[in-house]
Amino acid sequence: MPQPAHSVIVLDFETTGLSPTMGDRAIEIGAVKLINGQVVDTYQQLMNPGFRVSTFIEGYTGITNNMLRTAPSSEEVMAEFADFIGDSPLVAHNASFDKRFLDAEFERINTTYLGQFACSMLIARRLIQDSPTHKLGDLVRFKHIENDGTFHRALADSQMTARLWLLMIRELEEMGIPSPTMGLMQKISKTNKHAIAPLLKKLGTAIQ
Repeated sequence: MPQPAHSVIVLDFETTGLSPTMGDRAIEIGAVKLINGQVVDTYQQLMNPGFRVSTFIEGYTGITNNMLRTAPSSEEVMAEFADFIGDSPLVAHNASFDKRFLDAEFERINTTYLGQFACSMLIARRLIQDSPTHKLGDLVRFKHIENDGTFHRALADSQMTARLWLLMIRELEEMGIPSPTMGLMQKISKTNKHAIAPLLKKLGTAIQ
């Protein structure tokens, strides 16, 4: 049965660096649960990676070593997060980054997930081609998406990604594509941007 794109979990990690294969770890997870386009639950938790983070990461995220010292272990948080997501489809902005950390942290606790994983950044590159960049903050400003000015904290970023995701679904619906599915969103993310208009037209719509 096709998964509706408006019922997903949008997640974001803050981490000690760029790559779990280089020893980097997650230090915060934030997520928004959407059902039928409505926020029904959120999740946010700091997690202690077991070592001190750099002053750069402290400055970039605002997450200090003192905050992490009293945070629960990554293993404890990720077990709880696995229960939160269940088998829901997942969405993240620059999903390849978040997926690497989700996979690595779940591997530590011998857990996996069943849901599909879609990238809002790849989809935005195709559906919002006139945005100056496709960084989350730039898309939020370009599309005048409501935000409180907080960036690089996991829950705030996942909330803004969720609003961007729902905006893109609404724009597809306005083009005549009712109830976009996760399969369609993933297909859009993999389609050459020059082929997007013909694809959507083929689906029974014409971009105005």
